[in-house]
Amino acid sequence: MAVFKIILTPIAALLAIGAANAAAPDAEIAKLGTTLTPIGAEKAANKDGSIPAWTGGAMQAPAGWKIGQLRPDPYVAEKPLFSITAANADQYKAKLTPGQLELLKTIKGYRMDIYPTHRSCGFPQIVYDRTKENAKIATLAGDGFGLATATGSGIPFPIPGNGAEVMWNHKLRYEGQGRIEPNYTMLSPAKGGSDFTKIEYIAKYLVPFQAPTTKSIADANGVEFYFYQETTSPAALAGTLDAGVYYLQKTNEGWQYFPGQRRVRRLSTYAYDAPLIGLENTYYVDQAWMFNGTLDRYTFKLVGKQELYIPYNSFALRDGKRFNEKTMFGQDHLNPDARRYELHRVWKVEADVRPGQRHSSPHRVFYLDEDTWGLVVVDMYDAQGKMQRVQEGSVTPIWEIGACDASQDYVSYDLPSGRYFADIFTIGEPETDWLAGKEGRTKPDMFTEDYLRRQGAR
Repeated sequence: MAVFKIILTPIAALLAIGAANAAAPDAEIAKLGTTLTPIGAEKAANKDGSIPAWTGGAMQAPAGWKIGQLRPDPYVAEKPLFSITAANADQYKAKLTPGQLELLKTIKGYRMDIYPTHRSCGFPQIVYDRTKENAKIATLAGDGFGLATATGSGIPFPIPGNGAEVMWNHKLRYEGQGRIEPNYTMLSPAKGGSDFTKIEYIAKYLVPFQAPTTKSIADANGVEFYFYQETTSPAALAGTLDAGVYYLQKTNEGWQYFPGQRRVRRLSTYAYDAPLIGLENTYYVDQAWMFNGTLDRYTFKLVGKQELYIPYNSFALRDGKRFNEKTMFGQDHLNPDARRYELHRVWKVEADVRPGQRHSSPHRVFYLDEDTWGLVVVDMYDAQGKMQRVQEGSVTPIWEIGACDASQDYVSYDLPSGRYFADIFTIGEPETDWLAGKEGRTKPDMFTEDYLRRQGAR
């Protein structure tokens, strides 16, 4: 196992000892926008300058680019500084997770190309303003894992005192008010096989908590986000419709329309480690978007921060001119040429199943990018303490919303089966409509049992 140099910030150390629900001290809040970025990352460069100082991000769209067009990669001319393979992985293990090391050492041809670091992510001004407000008023519930108070559009705990607060920062990170994405998932072949499983669908989201009018949980009707999915292929699943409501203070609920039966059923286990349909038990519901759902199954320990090689500025993963399905998805892993890794600081949180609870992955370690609060790597362990799955997310600037996305183009490697699952890939598909929620193309009545019934009857 890698030996990490963990830096626990003074405020995190202080709050870990004190009350979990206390607001950050005024002296620490005053650092937001000065020594800290407006959402709580360290502004300064690291000691050797390999991580530069944050200067506001690079959220201005390139000249001539229009919404809906392929995103030009501003860093396409850069060459890798070096590559990490099984042969030299131990040399870099201090900046790799145990899961990343496992992938390098057990998957033939797996490679991580390391590029210069660009702190390209910023946010709209309302996110900065609301984040500072949240630093004063956001609190966890008395149970230690629920959200009691917070205002919308801002990071709830920019100066976190415990692991649960860090996880809420991921769950409520700003990625706009909703979107429509034509995309697909790919499940690699079973050992000895050659055929990928591809599931194509159109997904819609509405995120009421990110609306400018949302000042409280009540303003969002207690909803974190709404989700709708229409499966278009393969033929066996085409016409299947799903809708889900992800709540801020209770467990998700969901419904599914089965075209063969022409009926809608409530999904009683649409959460936690329930396996997603059609993926041969390689992926849990709560792995979607790197992690989702309530925090009540685990205790979350804030370990601190470290420097880590993570996927960043991942324009190539969406570039249908540079790559297609055949060149992107290898038999055992993504094409390393499409993966860009950079050195960034991350928050590290360890999660263990609470007494009296259960989960098929009883120990997980989460790594979150400090500049976005997006989850970028998750190491998942089984009940015997063996590495079970490794997830990697990707961070990409989305100029039209003025923020970075960490909810698409992520991969989960299932080590026992030797298969991997690539989720929410848009390569070869139209660009995601990131303004759909703001401009009213997704609405609350699109995410209900009745809506599924009406759509299924068309």
